[in-house]
Amino acid sequence: MQGESDQMNEPYPQLDVIAVGAHPDDVEIACGGTLAKLAAQGYRVGIVDLTDGEPTPRSPGPEVRLAEAQAAARLLGAATRVTLALPNRRLFDCFEARVALAKEFRRYRPRIVISFGDKTPMASPDHWQAMQITDAAVFYSRLTKWDEHFDGLPVHTISAQLYFQFALEPAVPGGFSSHFTVDISDTLETKLAAIATYRTQFPPDRAHVLDRIRGAALLAGSAAGFAAGETFVAVRPLATQDLVQYVLGAKMPV
Repeated sequence: MQGESDQMNEPYPQLDVIAVGAHPDDVEIACGGTLAKLAAQGYRVGIVDLTDGEPTPRSPGPEVRLAEAQAAARLLGAATRVTLALPNRRLFDCFEARVALAKEFRRYRPRIVISFGDKTPMASPDHWQAMQITDAAVFYSRLTKWDEHFDGLPVHTISAQLYFQFALEPAVPGGFSSHFTVDISDTLETKLAAIATYRTQFPPDRAHVLDRIRGAALLAGSAAGFAAGETFVAVRPLATQDLVQYVLGAKMPV
């Protein structure tokens, strides 16, 4: 396992949000603008990649992809990024994968976890497996009387779980009663710059992919009255005790 922290004396700083992807660049594509916005607002955000994304056609090796991932994390303002040693292209939901991710949740103690919420047809099947692994790890993180599997790490209960919309997919995950859009008008360019850091994945002849990602952000934002946005689904209905603040605290569509 490889990771990087911005506090040498605190190897596992508590995070507000962890975003989980199957491969380096998944999180940037899906919610990079939101992570950059959260970091700018003073929240501590982290990223967990379940695999190193290798092998991949245009990359000379995993060390290059990992360097790209850390550079992208710095652009987004992430406090830490961890890459697990699970196998790319052969990622499967299994007990060992669930425990490996749950250990990271216990170490970094996030309040919110964000990950895939649906299949991505004609794209990597690892994404669907990542959803199932994350769902289970959120549950495993809080289970007591199972210390032998978690290296003695204390249990941690995650307050909320969200699914992101993968920006290359056309629809928000269905079947859930609550979804919302984050205004990333001021961080869209940071998101795109972080994605472009993956030169092995997005060389000049694939610039059209960045155009698609930009277009998806503009479309999501337009529907919510923003210049650009990223849409998320809550796994449970959203609720509030302050109707006025909840409704009027967000920018309303125009």
